[in-house]
Amino acid sequence: MPKRRHSTESNRRNFLKGASLVGAAAAIVPPAPGNAVPAAPQERLKATIPGPLQVAAETMPPANDPVNQTSSGGDFMVDVLNSLGIEYLAINCASSYRGLHEAVVNHGNNKPEIITCVHEDIAVHMAQGYAKIEGKPMAMACHGVVGLQHAAMAIYNAWCDRVPIVVMGGNIMEADKRAPGAEWPHSGVDIGHLVREFTKWDDQPASLQHFAESAARAYRVATTPPMGPVFLALDAELQENPIANAKSLRIPKFEPVIPPQGDSGALAAAAKLLVEAQNPLIICDRVARTPAGMANLVALAETLQCGVIDNVGRMNFPSRHPLNQSFRRSLIAQSDVILAIEMNDLWGTLTHFSDRIVRQSRPSTKPEAKIITLGVRDLFLKSNYQDFGRWQDVDLNIAGDGETSLPALTEAVKRLIDDNRKSAFEARGQKLGKLHMAMVEQSKTDATIGWDSSPITTARMCAEVYNQIKDEDWSLVGTAIRLTWPHRLWDFKKSKQWNGLSGGSGVGYNLPASLGAALANKKHGRFTVAFGGDGDFMFNPGALWTAAHHKIPILYVVHNNRAYHQEYMYLTAMAARHGRGVERMDIGTTIKDPNIDYATVARGMGAHGEGPITDPKDLAPALARAVAVVKSGAPAVVDVVTDPR
Repeated sequence: MPKRRHSTESNRRNFLKGASLVGAAAAIVPPAPGNAVPAAPQERLKATIPGPLQVAAETMPPANDPVNQTSSGGDFMVDVLNSLGIEYLAINCASSYRGLHEAVVNHGNNKPEIITCVHEDIAVHMAQGYAKIEGKPMAMACHGVVGLQHAAMAIYNAWCDRVPIVVMGGNIMEADKRAPGAEWPHSGVDIGHLVREFTKWDDQPASLQHFAESAARAYRVATTPPMGPVFLALDAELQENPIANAKSLRIPKFEPVIPPQGDSGALAAAAKLLVEAQNPLIICDRVARTPAGMANLVALAETLQCGVIDNVGRMNFPSRHPLNQSFRRSLIAQSDVILAIEMNDLWGTLTHFSDRIVRQSRPSTKPEAKIITLGVRDLFLKSNYQDFGRWQDVDLNIAGDGETSLPALTEAVKRLIDDNRKSAFEARGQKLGKLHMAMVEQSKTDATIGWDSSPITTARMCAEVYNQIKDEDWSLVGTAIRLTWPHRLWDFKKSKQWNGLSGGSGVGYNLPASLGAALANKKHGRFTVAFGGDGDFMFNPGALWTAAHHKIPILYVVHNNRAYHQEYMYLTAMAARHGRGVERMDIGTTIKDPNIDYATVARGMGAHGEGPITDPKDLAPALARAVAVVKSGAPAVVDVVTDPR
């Protein structure tokens, strides 16, 4: 028995061997043999050819409608949107912006390209995922106050995530123009009020020239750091009526704002503190807006030869870089100078917090540690929603875009380094490199625990996925709550290999946002992969129909623990705290009886589905089939029944 145990451990280690996790997964096999479940086209009933009266009824306007209108306000709106370089318009079709919709299709020849969504939440979250990959906004349109209320949660996520999105909502402003019935409860005097506390700017244009200038302003405001969603209310009459004074209209000249750089004197003071420190540390969250962001951060870290803790709000720092110390949070307590760049929640990162019995907290930093902040977070805040986190005392607070300011800070550091310091820095870097490698090896060892268990461990799920896609130009664009294995085991080294989290932790983000990122990746030929929890999946399963309809390739792996497990754990802790027993904490927290078959849901939406997979030996072949489908240009879902965490 001991000999067999050694053999099993050896096999597990071989699978995880080396930085690329080369090893013992099953070879890729062709899709859909035998008992596999391919995404076959759905059977359709044979349609009879409609007669001329049916064709006329479906295609001709009613007799009292004009058929000789040669232009509409919507045409001009489309020209403005295209002048801003907006490539996609995600919509759930609605009458309040039918003028814009028709103009996009006919006047604009479907430019911006319409992405059809079955819910407004899907449309906004797609735009959020798209912007973080493509680096520019996507637009979405929604229906009056009701569509905007559906979209509100996703807009809030984008607000907390500081992501630029152009949201447009149809409205009928003039009371005497509203038809009886639904147009009244679906209209508002000021519909932007619904989302004003979590948008960066909004307007309700009263003329076409007003729209043109507001659209340009909205785009500029959205894309100026700190970025965020913006909203425009579009009056139906403005969209639909003929253009009365076309010659007087002008599309504004648009130039993006150059992001602000930190004050040179303040950057010099920061450089002095960092160079003189014995154990400096960089902590970052949302630094990299473009590929230059990661390169700039690497340059600073290598110049100082100091550790970097990445909170992975964006693809900031390579996971296998020797200075990456993200899973060694004990460094915070050892550091004498901490540089925090574009942090979302600095207090939370620098504090030990417990909510058991009585909520308590204590600093994780040394009392004498100097804390420097660099970023634009404080340049735009609102008061009601508390996404800005708790106050953190700092010693030097520099306002400036982190990515833009890093080269100047690095040069200021270089000017202060002499030969003695350079030698000391190199020794520090070598020590950190050894600690990094030990951290990587420990992660591989930890991943072997329960390797052959059923339900499947989350570590094996993540390792098996990486083994299938590691040789592709891959991009991981979503992950389930507290699923850190990819960042522990995978080799992240390219700018678009990760795009961050939801921002506001609003459930329902992951599937549609991953799809928006996949839409952006599609034209670049990247292989898109995402993990998502089963609870999150069920908020927006209709996003899969959009993926199938628009042929957006994505490998979506469902982390199916058949529960809202984070809430299950909270409820268990609460019951234990009260000494009332934890045996019934599955009530209201689990997704079972019946279990949901996510592969079948996927097939019903027109995507490829594999699973539910409970035996770890079946996982690699299923993933190989799904990968083949994605490489052919289609979406695929793999339902993996996993252990809870």
